[in-house]
Amino acid sequence: MIVLDEQLLGRKIDEAIAKWYQGPVLFVTELRLGTIIKDDVIPQLLRLQRNPTFVTINVSDFWQKVTIDPRFSVVCFPINDAEVPNIPIMLKQLFRAKRFRTKSQRSGRVFRVRLDGVVQFYEYDDEQLREFIL
Repeated sequence: MIVLDEQLLGRKIDEAIAKWYQGPVLFVTELRLGTIIKDDVIPQLLRLQRNPTFVTINVSDFWQKVTIDPRFSVVCFPINDAEVPNIPIMLKQLFRAKRFRTKSQRSGRVFRVRLDGVVQFYEYDDEQLREFIL
């Protein structure tokens, strides 16, 4: 399951991801309908899902701030609004990286994916910052 931050609503990112991702692609607002979802509640909602990946451009509120859990992963894209259409391509590249092909390989990690292909991440049980290139 891929859960998109509400900042990505109306940009057809979900449709572009659904073309190659076989699981559900939905927005965080669909996890708790009819309510406002604050950023600090998102990890709690993700824990209730089965190995979801949360995707956001809100790097300042999630990168090195979210309490990571082995039941989900977070992918942050430090990009501006004009670059949002690149998210499906970059996410697909991350998901095809040998080390992160499965949900279990991605779970428990927070990623920061730049458009130049540089990926930084830290893990649930070891918050040492690591880096690789897609």
